[in-house]
Amino acid sequence: MRNGRTITVGVALIFVSVLGAQAQQPLTGRVELTRNGHRLKNESEAVVWLTPVGTKVDPPHQNPSEVPKLVQKDKSFRPDLLVIPVGGKVEFPNSDPFFHNVFSLFEGKRFDLGLYEAGTSRKVHFDRTGVSYIFCNIHPQMSAVVVVLNTPYYQITRSGGAVSIPNVPPGRYRLQIWNEAALPETLNALSREITISESQPSFGTIKIEQTGDLLANHTNKYGREYENPDPSNPIYSE
Repeated sequence: MRNGRTITVGVALIFVSVLGAQAQQPLTGRVELTRNGHRLKNESEAVVWLTPVGTKVDPPHQNPSEVPKLVQKDKSFRPDLLVIPVGGKVEFPNSDPFFHNVFSLFEGKRFDLGLYEAGTSRKVHFDRTGVSYIFCNIHPQMSAVVVVLNTPYYQITRSGGAVSIPNVPPGRYRLQIWNEAALPETLNALSREITISESQPSFGTIKIEQTGDLLANHTNKYGREYENPDPSNPIYSE
Protein backbone atom coordinates (compact mmCIF):
# COMPACT_ATOMS: atom_id res chain seq x y z
CA MET A 1 0.00 0.00 0.00
CA ARG A 2 1.39 3.40 -0.98
CA ASN A 3 -0.19 6.90 -0.88
CA GLY A 4 -3.38 5.36 0.47
CA ARG A 5 -3.80 3.10 -2.51
CA THR A 6 -3.81 -0.62 -3.02
CA ILE A 7 -2.58 -1.98 -6.35
CA THR A 8 -1.62 -5.55 -7.07
CA VAL A 9 0.35 -7.44 -9.71
CA GLY A 10 -0.33 -10.82 -11.21
CA VAL A 11 -2.36 -12.93 -13.59
CA ALA A 12 -5.12 -15.49 -13.03
CA LEU A 13 -6.47 -17.36 -16.04
CA ILE A 14 -10.00 -18.61 -16.58
CA PHE A 15 -11.23 -19.99 -19.90
CA VAL A 16 -14.84 -19.50 -21.32
CA SER A 17 -16.73 -20.44 -25.34
CA VAL A 18 -19.67 -18.61 -26.56
CA LEU A 19 -22.71 -20.88 -26.29
CA GLY A 20 -24.77 -19.28 -29.04
CA ALA A 21 -26.91 -16.21 -29.32
CA GLN A 22 -28.11 -15.94 -25.75
CA ALA A 23 -29.00 -12.91 -23.71
CA GLN A 24 -26.03 -10.97 -22.42
CA GLN A 25 -25.79 -10.47 -18.70
CA PRO A 26 -23.28 -9.30 -16.13
CA LEU A 27 -20.53 -11.64 -15.07
CA THR A 28 -20.27 -11.35 -11.32
CA GLY A 29 -17.78 -12.44 -8.72
CA ARG A 30 -15.58 -11.20 -5.95
CA VAL A 31 -11.89 -10.62 -5.39
CA GLU A 32 -10.73 -11.03 -1.80
CA LEU A 33 -7.34 -9.57 -0.94
CA THR A 34 -5.53 -10.99 2.05
CA ARG A 35 -2.23 -10.33 3.79
CA ASN A 36 -0.72 -12.68 6.36
CA GLY A 37 -3.92 -14.71 6.14
CA HIS A 38 -6.20 -11.79 7.06
CA ARG A 39 -8.68 -10.21 4.68
CA LEU A 40 -8.04 -6.55 3.91
CA LYS A 41 -10.67 -3.90 4.52
CA ASN A 42 -9.78 -2.20 1.22
CA GLU A 43 -9.97 -4.61 -1.74
CA SER A 44 -9.84 -1.99 -4.47
CA GLU A 45 -7.82 -1.64 -7.67
CA ALA A 46 -7.60 -5.22 -8.77
CA VAL A 47 -8.25 -5.35 -12.53
CA VAL A 48 -10.41 -8.24 -13.76
CA TRP A 49 -10.87 -8.88 -17.47
CA LEU A 50 -12.27 -11.55 -19.80
CA THR A 51 -11.03 -12.61 -23.23
CA PRO A 52 -13.29 -14.99 -25.20
CA VAL A 53 -11.83 -18.36 -26.16
CA GLY A 54 -12.92 -20.01 -29.41
CA THR A 55 -14.70 -16.93 -30.75
CA LYS A 56 -13.73 -13.46 -31.87
CA VAL A 57 -14.84 -10.26 -30.23
CA ASP A 58 -14.54 -6.78 -31.67
CA PRO A 59 -11.67 -5.09 -29.81
CA PRO A 60 -12.56 -1.88 -28.02
CA HIS A 61 -11.54 1.43 -29.57
CA GLN A 62 -10.57 4.61 -27.78
CA ASN A 63 -12.50 7.75 -28.62
CA PRO A 64 -9.84 10.20 -29.91
CA SER A 65 -11.58 13.02 -28.06
CA GLU A 66 -11.45 11.14 -24.75
CA VAL A 67 -7.77 10.34 -24.24
CA PRO A 68 -7.31 9.56 -20.52
CA LYS A 69 -4.73 11.44 -18.49
CA LEU A 70 -2.19 10.48 -15.86
CA VAL A 71 -1.67 13.90 -14.31
CA GLN A 72 1.57 14.60 -12.44
CA LYS A 73 0.55 16.60 -9.40
CA ASP A 74 2.13 16.92 -5.93
CA LYS A 75 4.77 14.34 -6.89
CA SER A 76 2.18 11.71 -7.68
CA PHE A 77 0.22 10.36 -10.65
CA ARG A 78 -3.52 10.99 -10.65
CA PRO A 79 -5.05 8.48 -11.06
CA ASP A 80 -2.41 5.85 -10.42
CA LEU A 81 -4.23 3.11 -12.35
CA LEU A 82 -5.74 3.18 -15.85
CA VAL A 83 -7.21 0.52 -18.12
CA ILE A 84 -7.22 1.32 -21.84
CA PRO A 85 -7.79 -0.57 -25.12
CA VAL A 86 -4.79 -1.70 -27.13
CA GLY A 87 -3.91 0.99 -29.65
CA GLY A 88 -5.09 3.73 -27.29
CA LYS A 89 -3.15 6.69 -25.96
CA VAL A 90 -2.54 8.21 -22.54
CA GLU A 91 -1.64 11.84 -21.94
CA PHE A 92 0.91 12.75 -19.25
CA PRO A 93 0.45 16.45 -18.32
CA ASN A 94 2.87 18.01 -15.83
CA SER A 95 0.81 20.04 -13.36
CA ASP A 96 3.65 20.46 -10.85
CA PRO A 97 5.79 23.65 -10.74
CA PHE A 98 8.94 21.65 -11.53
CA PHE A 99 10.25 19.07 -14.01
CA HIS A 100 9.27 15.43 -14.37
CA ASN A 101 10.69 12.59 -16.44
CA VAL A 102 8.09 9.86 -16.98
CA PHE A 103 9.35 6.46 -18.11
CA SER A 104 8.42 2.78 -18.33
CA LEU A 105 11.20 0.34 -19.16
CA PHE A 106 10.37 -2.89 -17.36
CA GLU A 107 7.27 -4.55 -18.82
CA GLY A 108 4.47 -3.68 -21.22
CA LYS A 109 5.07 -0.54 -23.28
CA ARG A 110 8.64 0.77 -22.99
CA PHE A 111 9.11 4.54 -23.25
CA ASP A 112 11.07 7.49 -21.86
CA LEU A 113 9.48 10.95 -22.17
CA GLY A 114 12.60 12.81 -21.01
CA LEU A 115 12.53 15.98 -18.92
CA TYR A 116 9.59 18.28 -19.43
CA GLU A 117 8.57 21.34 -17.49
CA ALA A 118 5.48 22.58 -15.68
CA GLY A 119 2.47 23.23 -17.87
CA THR A 120 3.60 20.91 -20.69
CA SER A 121 2.37 17.46 -21.64
CA ARG A 122 3.34 14.30 -23.51
CA LYS A 123 1.33 11.43 -25.03
CA VAL A 124 2.16 7.74 -25.32
CA HIS A 125 0.65 5.30 -27.82
CA PHE A 126 0.13 1.89 -26.17
CA ASP A 127 0.33 -0.43 -29.16
CA ARG A 128 0.59 -3.75 -27.33
CA THR A 129 -1.38 -5.48 -24.62
CA GLY A 130 0.12 -5.91 -21.18
CA VAL A 131 0.84 -4.14 -17.92
CA SER A 132 3.07 -1.07 -17.98
CA TYR A 133 4.69 0.10 -14.74
CA ILE A 134 5.30 3.84 -14.90
CA PHE A 135 7.69 5.96 -12.83
CA CYS A 136 9.37 9.36 -12.71
CA ASN A 137 13.15 9.40 -13.05
CA ILE A 138 13.40 12.34 -10.61
CA HIS A 139 10.89 11.43 -7.89
CA PRO A 140 11.08 7.79 -6.72
CA GLN A 141 7.79 8.00 -4.81
CA MET A 142 5.84 8.38 -8.06
CA SER A 143 4.40 5.27 -9.69
CA ALA A 144 1.37 4.32 -11.76
CA VAL A 145 0.15 1.42 -13.86
CA VAL A 146 -1.53 1.25 -17.27
CA VAL A 147 -3.23 -2.04 -18.14
CA VAL A 148 -3.75 -2.40 -21.91
CA LEU A 149 -6.44 -4.84 -23.06
CA ASN A 150 -7.90 -6.21 -26.31
CA THR A 151 -11.30 -6.98 -24.80
CA PRO A 152 -14.30 -4.86 -23.75
CA TYR A 153 -15.04 -7.07 -20.74
CA TYR A 154 -13.25 -5.72 -17.68
CA GLN A 155 -13.68 -3.95 -14.35
CA ILE A 156 -11.50 -2.39 -11.66
CA THR A 157 -12.59 -3.50 -8.22
CA ARG A 158 -13.51 -0.94 -5.60
CA SER A 159 -13.14 -1.14 -1.83
CA GLY A 160 -15.51 -4.10 -1.37
CA GLY A 161 -13.88 -6.29 -4.02
CA ALA A 162 -17.12 -7.03 -5.88
CA VAL A 163 -17.00 -7.53 -9.66
CA SER A 164 -19.84 -7.05 -12.14
CA ILE A 165 -18.75 -6.94 -15.79
CA PRO A 166 -21.77 -5.98 -17.94
CA ASN A 167 -23.04 -7.58 -21.17
CA VAL A 168 -20.97 -10.77 -21.05
CA PRO A 169 -22.43 -13.53 -23.29
CA PRO A 170 -22.43 -17.03 -21.79
CA GLY A 171 -19.45 -19.10 -22.86
CA ARG A 172 -15.77 -19.78 -22.24
CA TYR A 173 -13.33 -16.96 -21.50
CA ARG A 174 -9.86 -16.37 -20.25
CA LEU A 175 -10.20 -14.38 -17.04
CA GLN A 176 -7.13 -12.45 -15.92
CA ILE A 177 -6.50 -10.50 -12.75
CA TRP A 178 -3.90 -7.85 -11.97
CA ASN A 179 -3.01 -6.46 -8.55
CA GLU A 180 0.23 -4.87 -7.48
CA ALA A 181 0.93 -6.59 -4.19
CA ALA A 182 0.56 -10.22 -5.29
CA LEU A 183 3.32 -12.17 -6.97
CA PRO A 184 2.69 -13.33 -10.56
CA GLU A 185 3.09 -16.97 -9.53
CA THR A 186 0.44 -16.50 -6.87
CA LEU A 187 -2.10 -15.48 -9.48
CA ASN A 188 -0.94 -17.99 -12.07
CA ALA A 189 -1.77 -20.70 -9.56
CA LEU A 190 -5.41 -19.58 -9.76
CA SER A 191 -5.65 -20.48 -13.46
CA ARG A 192 -8.56 -22.73 -14.31
CA GLU A 193 -11.13 -23.34 -17.01
CA ILE A 194 -14.76 -22.56 -16.30
CA THR A 195 -17.95 -22.15 -18.28
CA ILE A 196 -20.25 -19.19 -17.71
CA SER A 197 -23.88 -19.95 -18.47
CA GLU A 198 -27.20 -18.21 -17.95
CA SER A 199 -27.72 -20.37 -14.89
CA GLN A 200 -24.18 -19.76 -13.63
CA PRO A 201 -23.20 -16.15 -14.50
CA SER A 202 -20.43 -15.98 -11.89
CA PHE A 203 -16.79 -16.94 -11.44
CA GLY A 204 -17.24 -17.10 -7.67
CA THR A 205 -14.63 -15.75 -5.28
CA ILE A 206 -10.93 -15.46 -6.01
CA LYS A 207 -8.68 -15.00 -3.00
CA ILE A 208 -5.36 -13.25 -3.60
CA GLU A 209 -2.62 -13.19 -0.99
CA GLN A 210 -0.64 -9.96 -0.99
CA THR A 211 3.04 -10.35 -0.18
CA GLY A 212 4.40 -6.82 -0.52
CA ASP A 213 4.58 -3.73 -2.68
CA LEU A 214 6.34 -4.75 -5.87
CA LEU A 215 6.82 -1.18 -7.08
CA ALA A 216 8.13 0.36 -3.86
CA ASN A 217 11.87 -0.16 -4.37
CA HIS A 218 12.26 0.34 -8.10
CA THR A 219 15.39 1.78 -9.70
CA ASN A 220 15.65 4.79 -12.00
CA LYS A 221 15.64 4.55 -15.79
CA TYR A 222 19.34 3.73 -15.79
CA GLY A 223 18.83 0.75 -13.48
CA ARG A 224 20.51 2.53 -10.56
CA GLU A 225 19.40 3.76 -7.16
CA TYR A 226 17.87 7.24 -7.02
CA GLU A 227 20.22 10.02 -5.94
CA ASN A 228 19.34 12.61 -3.32
CA PRO A 229 18.09 15.72 -5.14
CA ASP A 230 20.14 18.89 -5.21
CA PRO A 231 17.76 21.67 -4.00
CA SER A 232 19.76 24.27 -5.93
CA ASN A 233 19.04 22.49 -9.21
CA PRO A 234 15.91 24.00 -10.86
CA ILE A 235 14.94 20.52 -12.09
CA TYR A 236 14.24 19.50 -8.49
CA SER A 237 12.76 22.78 -7.31
CA GLU A 238 9.40 22.71 -5.64
